[in-house]
Amino acid sequence: MATNTRQNNRATPAQRRLAQALEALHALQQSGANVFHTAQFTRQTREALLQAGYLQTVIQGWYMSASPAAAAGDTTPWIAALKDFLAAYCNARFGSEWCVSADYSLRLHAGSTLLPKQVIVHSPEAKNGVLALPDGFSLMDYQARDFPAADRRDSVGGIRTMTLVQALLKVPENFFRSSPQDAQIALLSVTDASEVSRVLAEGNHSTVAGRLVGAFRAVGRVAVADDILGFMRSLGNQVIEANPFDVAPQVNLGDRVESPHVSRLRLMWSAMRDDVARTFPEEEPGQPSDVAAFMRAVEDAYVTDAYHSLSIEGYRVTPQLIEHVASGKWDEISHEEDRRSRDAMAARGYWLAHNEVIKSIRRIFDGANPGDVLKGDHGDWFRAMFSPSVTAGLLAPADLAGYRGHQVYIRNAAHVPPSREAVRDMMPVFFELLGKEPRASVRAVLGHFMFVFIHPYMDGNGRIGRFIMNSMLASGGFPWTVLRLEDRNRYMDALNSASRDGDIKPFAQFVAQSLHRPRNAHAESQPSDEEPEPSRPRG
Repeated sequence: MATNTRQNNRATPAQRRLAQALEALHALQQSGANVFHTAQFTRQTREALLQAGYLQTVIQGWYMSASPAAAAGDTTPWIAALKDFLAAYCNARFGSEWCVSADYSLRLHAGSTLLPKQVIVHSPEAKNGVLALPDGFSLMDYQARDFPAADRRDSVGGIRTMTLVQALLKVPENFFRSSPQDAQIALLSVTDASEVSRVLAEGNHSTVAGRLVGAFRAVGRVAVADDILGFMRSLGNQVIEANPFDVAPQVNLGDRVESPHVSRLRLMWSAMRDDVARTFPEEEPGQPSDVAAFMRAVEDAYVTDAYHSLSIEGYRVTPQLIEHVASGKWDEISHEEDRRSRDAMAARGYWLAHNEVIKSIRRIFDGANPGDVLKGDHGDWFRAMFSPSVTAGLLAPADLAGYRGHQVYIRNAAHVPPSREAVRDMMPVFFELLGKEPRASVRAVLGHFMFVFIHPYMDGNGRIGRFIMNSMLASGGFPWTVLRLEDRNRYMDALNSASRDGDIKPFAQFVAQSLHRPRNAHAESQPSDEEPEPSRPRG
């Protein structure tokens, strides 16, 4: 205690004020808060936190948590805070008498991971105004005369919504054409016809009933469609069935009711696989006749692969460091500097994970199903990748047990990875889809993309995604393929295009072009030790 007191006495007044301000912020964050009203701080505390970069202004009187280390232009703090701000601001302004629009309600019920640039909030107390928010987002408050009753409102992730059925009733017909995947997932989430029929009957919504009957039938929910149609006609309503979709949904899941996140994964795979297949040659190489030679080529590519894969994640590594680790000269006990080096631990973890991937590829070549191999082995890859951090005491062994337990965000991406609960629903279906897919090129491209879309771990998702890509390429006889640091922006843009727009073609083309790049093309592009360290995104 005496030591702490002496240290505090050496602190400047500004440092002591910041320490006290951080204590106040920490106390608020302990309750899970990420967005704060000005009344929650004293003026001195607020100014100290703003000046030090621990708070950023959302709008006048409202602030969000931030990091002083955040780079200029980094949108991640706002993406992480947006929903919290929406809930806190609207609760403060409207109490419980608000909910988001029907289309955003449906997207939330459907598990959408995208944030709309404009959120429309319905409330009897609204003024029909538009509030500008950071990074081009906005909030419009709409004075709703037909504001839904309490039993027609719900909550998803802290956001007040219309119930799923109420939103289906109120959503414009165009929603089924502009957002067909979200519409299909919402329809597949309805367990039976009873609630839909009750809401339709209360308002004699014959036109809406015809649209919903046609929509349910189009997505394979025939029993629900027939029940609604029969019920409405029994009441004397003249219901004319009309399919609101422009194009027939590509996957018919029938009357199966699953998590909306699982339905989304199935629909994405179905919608994307043909675009991937068309990007690659008709004939895949097939399992190599000389497995030993294939594996030697994999090992020959290791230094180049590790350099680019780690550098994409922002680790400052050199080919020399990678050779040092791969040769066995790295010793966490005798080399204290190496043990404490973040980059050296990353290189060591990559080497250990690479060795586990090699074992997995050999099992595939022995005849095992690639999806089953990945399901059984991906946890070993992850634990190997971060075992040096456990040895160094930076992580506890329990940190490597299973999937992430918290929400994560991808730097500067519009896509917000699904919740921790959704991850546990999605991962078994991810492996199922991989196991059933006949084409190695599709397994590689969609395996990589969907793994990072789910983002099941707190860190390492990008590196493991690239390992998945290469193990699935190997399952079809394709050579080990390096995604290069100098192509990082194109790589990230292609992944964002797939997540944001559902367009997998740019990423498929990027992988195909990387696959056909000459094997020795890396030699001239590795930077010198003087090159500045790249900025680090989440792995």
